[in-house]
Amino acid sequence: MANLNIGGQSDDAFYRYKMPRLVSKIEGKGNGIKTVIPNMSDIARALCRPTTYPTKYFGCELGAQVKCDEKTDRYIVNGEHDAPKLQQLLNGFIQKFVLCPSCGNPETDIIVDKNNIIQMYCNACGRRNKGENIHKLATYIVKNPPVNNAYGKKGKGDKASKGDKKSKKNGTSTPEEEEEDQDDDFTKKIKEEAAALPDADNYQSALGDDWSVDTSAEGVAARMRELEGSVKTQLALDDEEDEDNNGENPYELFGIFLEENPKASDKEILEKAEELAVTTKSRAVTVLVQCIFTDDMAREIKTRASLLRKFVVNEKNQKALLGGMERVLITSKALMLKAPLILKAFYDNDILEEDVILKWGEKPSKKYVSRDEAKEVRTRVEPFLRWLAEADEEDSEEESDEE
Repeated sequence: MANLNIGGQSDDAFYRYKMPRLVSKIEGKGNGIKTVIPNMSDIARALCRPTTYPTKYFGCELGAQVKCDEKTDRYIVNGEHDAPKLQQLLNGFIQKFVLCPSCGNPETDIIVDKNNIIQMYCNACGRRNKGENIHKLATYIVKNPPVNNAYGKKGKGDKASKGDKKSKKNGTSTPEEEEEDQDDDFTKKIKEEAAALPDADNYQSALGDDWSVDTSAEGVAARMRELEGSVKTQLALDDEEDEDNNGENPYELFGIFLEENPKASDKEILEKAEELAVTTKSRAVTVLVQCIFTDDMAREIKTRASLLRKFVVNEKNQKALLGGMERVLITSKALMLKAPLILKAFYDNDILEEDVILKWGEKPSKKYVSRDEAKEVRTRVEPFLRWLAEADEEDSEEESDEE
């Protein structure tokens, strides 16, 4: 049976977000009549939501009892309800609990914050919006929050060489559909190795038992204030050869713009950089990295990848990005713990090249931070550097054997 466009918003036959058409099956008679949805698991998987959420939504909208048996994969709504009616209700669920309120994209995750407020984080536009908290289903979601379930879509771009390295590292040749699972295993591995490095316990004790990322408006504002002094201080240390005719430093103006407009879109940031003629300047790259990320940096890199690629066009720009990364990491203990994942995200999204990363990791530099701080950053990312170097050595050995 043909798939439908998620949410029914687009009639485009090439719309990338698809879901199975809902199927209903009527069972029983009289007071015992009920509607079974045989493909609810497939629908929920396409929407990246637990199967209980849309099923419970039907119950709320129809005023009917529902039964969710995940072991037998059986989802039932009491009463007789045809497929078109349930499909229409499902579109209502998608509008309220799946689509991003900002961009309309279904690549969203539901997050229940510490105040039991449902938030919607969009992996496409990077925005975090307040979700539907009035509907009856909201109460169920708060009591049964979803497990971390980032939207299961593979990224674009040529990742063959990196995928091959991950396969070689694991000593197996894996099919394409298993690539994401390997990625998850590697992510877990470098998390474990990073946590085992010296001083990791000290960092965790300083952060307390709950060191999760604070992406609230207050948390972002606090981080911006913390970065402000760092940006202006470091800009003052750079030479002033690029001052404009009014004696103003364009990089400082760029930094001030980013700090005063934390929600600026990629287009607005690029237009400002072009206005100041700093788009591909290395110092502009350093300022950009210092200003656009929060404590959720490892995740935000993917959403900002397109913007970063427009600034990072050569090796010098890549080194400047690494310098900006160092400055950001030393301002946050939480980010320092995630340093391997952050560096890996820059690599996976084709912003940093392997050779540049390995060269950077060989020797600490005091160009952007103090030498001790540079050493600390490289110590934290050692698991990723080691993996990258070993994978590179294996590539060289295989090429030699082939010759």
